[in-house]
Amino acid sequence: MKLAVITDSSAVLQDTVEHENLFVLPIPVTIGHTTYIEGRDLSVEEFYQKMAAETELPKTSQPSLSELEETLSRLQQTDYTHVIGLFLSSGISGFYQNIQYLKDEFEDLTIAFPDSKITSAPLGMMVENIFNRYQAGASFEEILDKLEQEIAGTTAFIMVDDLDHLVKGGRLSNGAALLGNLLSIKPILYFTDEGKIEVYEKVRTEKKAVKRLLEILQEQTQNKSYQIAVIHANAPQKAEEFKRLLQEVGIDGILPIVSFGSVIGTHLGEGAIAFGISPIID
Repeated sequence: MKLAVITDSSAVLQDTVEHENLFVLPIPVTIGHTTYIEGRDLSVEEFYQKMAAETELPKTSQPSLSELEETLSRLQQTDYTHVIGLFLSSGISGFYQNIQYLKDEFEDLTIAFPDSKITSAPLGMMVENIFNRYQAGASFEEILDKLEQEIAGTTAFIMVDDLDHLVKGGRLSNGAALLGNLLSIKPILYFTDEGKIEVYEKVRTEKKAVKRLLEILQEQTQNKSYQIAVIHANAPQKAEEFKRLLQEVGIDGILPIVSFGSVIGTHLGEGAIAFGISPIID
């Protein structure tokens, strides 16, 4: 078996995930009248700067279906035999539904397109774990089975700083946002079992919301071992402070701090902090 993994640029991949069998589809983002490819001609920092300067929210597209087809065609013409395509959640993008027919279009490839039900750092964790199992000699079926177990236990919780972006993105009514801002409401969002982003709790003041986020992480991880990442929307100091709080309560080890890219950052706005967790499957 020679395995290729295809993902998209919403996945936060650590520097260690530099694999010749990895292929990443870019997700274009349009800010104002200009379209960028994040990671190529737009850094994460530049994205937030440009978004703040515009009155309208950026527009993110799906990964390119034609580019996925071209990638699969190239893989079929070489010596690849198996492909896992793992992309951002079907709950926030229609890409997952749109690509399913491709599994039967390439006779020489065994193709799987699981629904990750997540994005950002946890999606990157899953990609890394696929390669770790592949290099350890696991079969395609074993890799997919453990991946499904990971997906079932993976989630993220997000404290939003600015409600205005949730209104512009259609996730919150204007009246609710106005009242929330007046009362210093900091909603905590989460990825549901279906991979959608919904409100988990509404908490008064940022200090209480951060404390509650810490409690939720402890609740979510008390019965299993997890990979954990701290994620932020152009708020590195908040992320560092949250990591410090995690370490104070005994949640330690490797805790990477990463940024939300344009896909999630567009809806959250600046200042959000989050954690993403994915279970460690033996």
